[in-house]
Amino acid sequence: MEIKKNITSIFMVPTLKVPKDALRNNGFINAYIKDNRKEDQYKESIYLLFKPTDLDKFREFLDNEYERTKTIIEDYDYEDGYVVVVYQLNEKFKKDFQLIKQGKYSKTSEDFQKMFPKIIKIVKNGLNRDEISLQYRIFNKAEDLIDFWEEKLGIKFEENYEVWDGFDESKEILELDKIKEICATEIS
Repeated sequence: MEIKKNITSIFMVPTLKVPKDALRNNGFINAYIKDNRKEDQYKESIYLLFKPTDLDKFREFLDNEYERTKTIIEDYDYEDGYVVVVYQLNEKFKKDFQLIKQGKYSKTSEDFQKMFPKIIKIVKNGLNRDEISLQYRIFNKAEDLIDFWEEKLGIKFEENYEVWDGFDESKEILELDKIKEICATEIS
């Protein structure tokens, strides 16, 4: 199941410091700023959606997370094996999260940007490779991203432009029915 990572997943989830493998191995799908099925929404928090294949392993992951951090507000189950874990965002980066929501990635603080690795390890066709992380490239307006947008949009890139899509709130709200539809389409 491959749902395109949204901005919440790309720029907010890493600040939670959840081990990447723990996310990957427990059926992490995406993160959201709201859950459309909930009447009351948590402020300054994000909703991580999982569809674990091994519930015992997932329960262990969740227990470890509750021990590792005090930022989990709640976890709850949905039908068809979906689980949501709600994390409180780090108050220290409140301004940075606002800048992310405004699409001003390169304007985020140095402390915020340091939360993201410059180099990440990629495994492709069984081979390990080092690559500059997407976030680092976005914060620093990497040349390859400038070239990509100039070609895609047919415009000359200007200094004040950012090199990533703006924050579209509709893509950042958990709509489980829509996700189930996408997953059903991919399977059939």
